[in-house]
Amino acid sequence: MEQRFRIGDSKVLESRETVDGTMIRRRRVSSDGHRFTTYERIEMPPLIVIKRSGNKENFDRDKLLMAVRRSVGKFFNSELEIEDVVNRASDILYGLGTDQITSRQVGEAVLEVLAQTNEVAYVRFASVFREFKTLEDFEKILKEQKGRTKCA
Repeated sequence: MEQRFRIGDSKVLESRETVDGTMIRRRRVSSDGHRFTTYERIEMPPLIVIKRSGNKENFDRDKLLMAVRRSVGKFFNSELEIEDVVNRASDILYGLGTDQITSRQVGEAVLEVLAQTNEVAYVRFASVFREFKTLEDFEKILKEQKGRTKCA
């Protein structure tokens, strides 16, 4: 049974920055003695994503996390590795220095991180994102990836 605690009725026992530096982990104790953990993430300025249809929506890191987990999560050993991919892709997007990005830029940022992180996940994500239709599409991306890894 899930219990909910009011943060206002608790005391912080310990605070630590996560390994990747993107969150603060706080161990707390409630007024009735129960211990629990909260995570705080730095709030980024709003970023608008322009979809292929032309519709606009706020960038949602959690939505991106679910999409990456669903599409290529099985190619990673832990949830932390998937989180790292999304964190790095988000950093790329916020680093563009604009308040509006396209959904294509979101996909390309994920591909950029996957190319450096996990070759199989990169090919899998690219096949869906770029809508591969033929074996030649796969051959082309494999050739590009092989060339990228030889240069590195």
